[in-house]
Amino acid sequence: MSSNLLITGATLVDPHHEQQGSADIIIRHGVIGRGDTDDLPVLDAKGLMLAPGLIDIGTFSIDLNAMTAGGITAAALMPDQSPPLDNAALVQRAATAGKPAVWIHPIAAASTGLAGGDMAEIGLMKEAGAIAVATGRQWIADSGLMLNIMTYAAALDLPIITHAEDAALVGQAVATTGPVATWLGLSGAPAIAESLAIARDLMLAEQSGAHVHFRQVTTARGFDLIRAAKQRGIRVTCGITPAHLLLSENAIGAFLTFTRLSPPLRSEADRLAAIEAVRDGTIDLICSGHDPHGPEAKRLPFAEAQPGMAGAATLLALSLALVRDHVVTLPRLMELLSAAPARLFGLAGGSLHVGAPGDLVIFDPHAPWQIDGDTLPGNAGNTPFDGLPVQGVVRHVVKGGRIVT
Repeated sequence: MSSNLLITGATLVDPHHEQQGSADIIIRHGVIGRGDTDDLPVLDAKGLMLAPGLIDIGTFSIDLNAMTAGGITAAALMPDQSPPLDNAALVQRAATAGKPAVWIHPIAAASTGLAGGDMAEIGLMKEAGAIAVATGRQWIADSGLMLNIMTYAAALDLPIITHAEDAALVGQAVATTGPVATWLGLSGAPAIAESLAIARDLMLAEQSGAHVHFRQVTTARGFDLIRAAKQRGIRVTCGITPAHLLLSENAIGAFLTFTRLSPPLRSEADRLAAIEAVRDGTIDLICSGHDPHGPEAKRLPFAEAQPGMAGAATLLALSLALVRDHVVTLPRLMELLSAAPARLFGLAGGSLHVGAPGDLVIFDPHAPWQIDGDTLPGNAGNTPFDGLPVQGVVRHVVKGGRIVT
């Protein structure tokens, strides 16, 4: 299949320029170029938007159908696999799993088996293709071990991605402490479990000089800590999913297990704080949190259901709500979904400049559809947005100049 392509008629959404305009995009040998177009196959994108392909940081599953449906052309895979990505051979194998449709960039386990006991062979995994180190779904409670991991990661210039919940406070809780958890009789953990974990890891990052990335920050106190740390010059970044931007704990309703997430849904005040953190730039990127589970893991009592959601296929459509609500502009949204992940994790992409990879998403931001968990593309449809009407349909995904869909 040819890696040369001419895309005509689209309105370009460049994360690096606020002004949008129509222009042709020329792709030669897999990268954006310029020059003669006579010999190129043509893709007519009149009436559609064109942006760099989405880069999803921290997905838990290689789910190609869901990713291409959501406009994702590259994804950073969390080490929480079976077995965990805690050695070079597993990292190397994961790096080839999605090609050519989606490039998978593995994230190395910070500890052996993700057990939080011994530091894994981080250097060897970097040589095998790991782009970052992560604690996985859990927080590492041993501060000495975490400092060693951060110091080693800093020496290797690898970001460390951490889960921000103090495990001793969270325990077996399935919701955030508050009136909703009390009303439903669910075990809750206080929202400060997040800010306590963030505060500890920020101090360790300051001590070690490491780049710490909090995969999801979801509370007002957490955002305040990160704002202050950035002002002090600490190398800190953070992400969030559409679920914590658009839903509060009220969405749990009648024990809807698709809303059983980790971290759990927060109060409405924390959700509004998250919106402001996107608006003021405290949040650096938006990720899908893609963690698909079938009925055997979700059709259970709320406290027994596995946490997680299928988020890849709906990432663009849900994120576009931030544009319609005037939280961010469309180019700024593409910064959050594409350019920032590329820049922060040293990945190719996130740009429409000449010489950039021909990794693109072409979409209709106004096309309406309804999210249906039963028909959602991918391995499973456990979305907390099941039944929600949305706008924004991916029409084409181009990877390295080749039309994927």
